[in-house]
Amino acid sequence: MPESSSAAHVPNTPSAGTPAVYREKLWPNIWIWIIAAGVSGAGILVFAPISLGAGYTAAGVLFAIIAVLLVISTPTILVTDDALTVGRATIERRFIGAAGAFRGKEATAERGTRLNGLAYLCIRGWIDPVVRIEITDPSDRTPYWLTSSRRPEELTAALSGK
Repeated sequence: MPESSSAAHVPNTPSAGTPAVYREKLWPNIWIWIIAAGVSGAGILVFAPISLGAGYTAAGVLFAIIAVLLVISTPTILVTDDALTVGRATIERRFIGAAGAFRGKEATAERGTRLNGLAYLCIRGWIDPVVRIEITDPSDRTPYWLTSSRRPEELTAALSGK
């Protein structure tokens, strides 16, 4: 999903002296790693007729590639006194409105039937809870950010300054 080009967005790296109020990495669950291992194991089946060694090598290489892709694509949620960074997007805290945490059916509705097409999304299918963060910048068409979070109540508390 493209990021808004509003002036509210600041560079992706928070200032060096600003301590983090909240930080969370949206790491894949164990079952994602099991699926990655299973998909990698298919390399054995493909290359075993040629050579069993080639099959095991292909499985290892496939798993390494999948693991690297999973690790480098893992987004971070970072709240500082000055800014909020979710994945690749950053916005100044002064443009953040109310934040709400959703779990279960409410989270499903936020990701589905209640979703605004202009919202910035940082969703991971292996994490059920989501946090909806209102954007108050009048020059930004993005109404809110919706992000997955394993600790949605902590994230909303950090955003509200509690």
